[in-house]
Amino acid sequence: MNRDAAIGLLDRLHEAQNELYAGGSGAALRQLLAPSVTWTVPGENRIAGTYRGLEQVLDYFRRRRDLAHRTFQMLRRDILVGDGDRVAALVDGFATIRDVDHRWSTVGLYDVIDQRITACWLLPLDQHAFDAIWGG
Repeated sequence: MNRDAAIGLLDRLHEAQNELYAGGSGAALRQLLAPSVTWTVPGENRIAGTYRGLEQVLDYFRRRRDLAHRTFQMLRRDILVGDGDRVAALVDGFATIRDVDHRWSTVGLYDVIDQRITACWLLPLDQHAFDAIWGG
């Protein structure tokens, strides 16, 4: 995948996620995620797990929105591409959880087929801090 296409796709994905996290319907996500999408979040916290299928992934996004009381936002920092259909994105997250402002960084590793996300592995840069933010 070329860099411009990857940036466009992930910008649309993050915009759609931010819209859902702010309280929107998430309808745009249905166009960007494959029906059989898998989303993996490591750690020991309230959002950790592997979510399979569009409905489970959307439920995970909604749970994240609710835990952050609609304050969660994502900001893309950089994109890495190579041969094939895998893209990596360095992203900062921001949220107020339990009345405390938090900020963290993750790498999202995405598999893409036909301009749709088929899998994501979320990789927090500081797993211990990520677990503390999202609670055990």
